[in-house]
Amino acid sequence: MHSYSPDQDHVLTLPPELFGYRLLADPRLNKGTAFTEEERTAFGLHGLLPLTVFNIEDQVRRRIQVLREFHTDLERYAFLRELQDTNETLYYALLSQNVEELLPIVYTPTVGAGCKSFSRLYRKPRGLFLSMPHRDRIRQILANPLFDQTEVVVVTDGERILGLGDQGAGGMGIPIGKLALYTACGGIDPATALPIFLDVGTDNEEILNDPLYIGWRHKRVRGEEYDSFIAEFVAALSERWPHVMLQWEDFAKSNATRMLDRCRNKVCSFNDDIQGTAAVATGALLAAINVTGVPMQEQRIAILGGGSAGCGIASLLMAAMIDAGLDPQDAARRFYLVDKDGLLIEGMSDIAPFQEPFLQPRSALAKWNSGNPNKVSLLDVIYNAKPTALIGVSAQAGAFTESVVRAMAKHNKRPIIFPLSNPVSCAEATPADIERWSDGRAIIGAGSPFPPIKRAGQPFSVDQSNNSYIFPGVGLGAIATHATVISDGMFMAAAKALAAMSPARNNPELNLLPRVTQLREVAIAVAIAVGKQAHAEGLTSGIDADGIEAAVRAKMWTPRYLPYRRAGAKG
Repeated sequence: MHSYSPDQDHVLTLPPELFGYRLLADPRLNKGTAFTEEERTAFGLHGLLPLTVFNIEDQVRRRIQVLREFHTDLERYAFLRELQDTNETLYYALLSQNVEELLPIVYTPTVGAGCKSFSRLYRKPRGLFLSMPHRDRIRQILANPLFDQTEVVVVTDGERILGLGDQGAGGMGIPIGKLALYTACGGIDPATALPIFLDVGTDNEEILNDPLYIGWRHKRVRGEEYDSFIAEFVAALSERWPHVMLQWEDFAKSNATRMLDRCRNKVCSFNDDIQGTAAVATGALLAAINVTGVPMQEQRIAILGGGSAGCGIASLLMAAMIDAGLDPQDAARRFYLVDKDGLLIEGMSDIAPFQEPFLQPRSALAKWNSGNPNKVSLLDVIYNAKPTALIGVSAQAGAFTESVVRAMAKHNKRPIIFPLSNPVSCAEATPADIERWSDGRAIIGAGSPFPPIKRAGQPFSVDQSNNSYIFPGVGLGAIATHATVISDGMFMAAAKALAAMSPARNNPELNLLPRVTQLREVAIAVAIAVGKQAHAEGLTSGIDADGIEAAVRAKMWTPRYLPYRRAGAKG
């Protein structure tokens, strides 16, 4: 693959060696049947392509027709991945023009199946696999000139893929999918986007015993050896691209917050599972307040799943409560985090540092009625604390039972219920069940796409509180303004920008979030808000406040074919 910059007439001049099949084999430059007669002559393509010249709109119509003829979403996923590795421009034109239909294929929920089948689907190299046995070659690998233009990296070690757990090298499907959304929704030039998988082994026995597994066949490395490998990667990355924006993705609870805290000031970075999830949940909840009429400082929030994602949501929502005028200690007491051992309470063992701010004091539970005082259940929390909002990031399918939902509806005129775990197989409840059990009063946000529900006899689309509403804009804003750090304040700005676009602001009968078809507009609004917040915090360089919007819009890449000229050719 190669990357070239157009001249002032938007013409790309390609070197003589990019001729014939070599040009057709480069996914960033290949146009397929859209090469013009002049280009076919200049680059020796006559006979290698069918006679008729098509435009990109013709190609999109052909590809979407073929895609719709497949029988399963996994087949569609594989087809799209093949197209991405064959003709990137056409892939992104197809995705951008059909984002509502294809988002569930490119990302959740189908990407989970893609990760599980990654070794069988693997065809062509994309991104980088940095493995523990080759740790001394990291700088050499990153030095490849193919990646000179890199501005954004998404990295995973594959240990906590969605709600599916350790998928080893199959986890590479996540950075590839995330970066596809960076481009389709955030306008990031794909030539500047690099997916990376850190192969430190896997503890998934099924994968280790699979003769087709493409990753390192070794138990997952942990402890000091793991930490030093991560440190080497971060150091090499920041040396190679001093202004790169790094997104951490799907790391295990034991590593996610710890790695973010260690590295966020060494390289401009964020963890989407922690901060992106928190921002979209906060944006959706801020929008829901317009419907319920219960102000932020009066919210009481139960979160099922006390890991890094749940605590990340609680942290940002707590900051919103403090902004609304609450004392920090009072705000912290309004969160009820329920994990595998029940409600997180002071004095419990195995409490992680990031959970400590949200431990409920035992004295506050003295008058609670609980079936088991040593393990306070979610239902106990709802009956005693009477939360106004219930958020699920537990990956426990069906955890929001009929009893749980009816209890929420008993204590709230309009209960806010967000089952955010994905893929669909891990959702805490289906929107249809929540709608039925709450007698149509719940305000619902789901982490995965679900069919429309019936509301007042009419179909009503369910808000997909997906991180794609946040991370493309955060990345775009950080890159466009040359941010040195991605702060918590920038994520609050992103959440507020999303909430400001809520259709429910003007009509409480409408959705909390804009339609998926508006994700590109959302990304621009989020990017501008993030860039302005970064500037206000002194975290940008070489740009003034008045130039932020122009810088964001100038960074937006659109999938279209540019004319090519062969180096040395006349005219």
